[in-house]
Amino acid sequence: MGTRYCCPECFGDRGLREDIFPRLKPPRGRCDFCKSSDVLLVEPAQLANWFEPLVNVYEPSDDGKLLVEWMKEDWALLPRMDVAHAKDLLGEILDNGNVVRRNFAPSPSYAGESLAKWEMFRDEVMYKNRWFLKQSIDQDRLRQLLSHVIATDLPDAWFRARITTEDNILSIENMGAPPRRRASHGRANPAGIPYLYLGSKPETAVAEIRPHTGEIACVAEFKVPDIRAVDLRNPRARVSPFILTDASEIGQLRADLPFLERLGDELTRPVLPSGAAIDYIPSQYLCEFIKDCGFDGVVYRSSVSDGINLALFDPGRATGGTVSVVDVKKVSIETAPR
Repeated sequence: MGTRYCCPECFGDRGLREDIFPRLKPPRGRCDFCKSSDVLLVEPAQLANWFEPLVNVYEPSDDGKLLVEWMKEDWALLPRMDVAHAKDLLGEILDNGNVVRRNFAPSPSYAGESLAKWEMFRDEVMYKNRWFLKQSIDQDRLRQLLSHVIATDLPDAWFRARITTEDNILSIENMGAPPRRRASHGRANPAGIPYLYLGSKPETAVAEIRPHTGEIACVAEFKVPDIRAVDLRNPRARVSPFILTDASEIGQLRADLPFLERLGDELTRPVLPSGAAIDYIPSQYLCEFIKDCGFDGVVYRSSVSDGINLALFDPGRATGGTVSVVDVKKVSIETAPR
């Protein structure tokens, strides 16, 4: 068998795609592993220096799983390959066909306390103390973790919707964030501090206002320039272990990934209107912290559509455009046993 080449698309990792592959100055062509065309190509063994610290986060265990299974589960790596093809590629990277067939488990040396501390902090700020807290979270560590999930490739066109009537078609001036005195508590903003909530598609914006069938909605388009935002939709696919320098940093990041996922859930989980004033407090604290770190907004999953949402901290950063009117033809309901 001749020399085979892999590409960034094999791994689905931001650090490999944006930093490591370009640094190697490889040629372009067709990938021998995932079959992508016109991509950067390197021999797998050239990536060994970056994969070896990642592998060192795990240790042999008869009760464990294959290394490629951990890489898929923990880091969302190798998404386009089944286990057999992923083992083939990893074996070439490590120049070791045996290690990829053995079972491993995460090293117990790395433990994450951030999630447990968040749960205690969350309970206190919701039900015990609001301003003078006994519990605390590691803000320095949270700042570090947020630096791993910076949003990229965001659209410049976003949308906002409001329910209206046939007799009251809203102008673009009435489609932005409310005035401070009328800004009620939201998923990201405390009462009196207006943020601009936007959806990536018109359908997302309409779904987020929870309309009823037969209602009329105005949908406004907003242009948002390049902003620095945190993206909490899927932290495991956003972080890159390859931008870290040693196994201890990678192991600690792995231990803290459930914490980042929990923060994403805070911004996504459905909240009943009757409990919103209390249930939104943790996500409001999180967004206030993200804003204090110098970010312009936060991107999060929509719980009612397949689009994404942006909470923009400074509504003045968005420029309003056209307003269209839509009829809500159907509202879908999905149930699940408790």
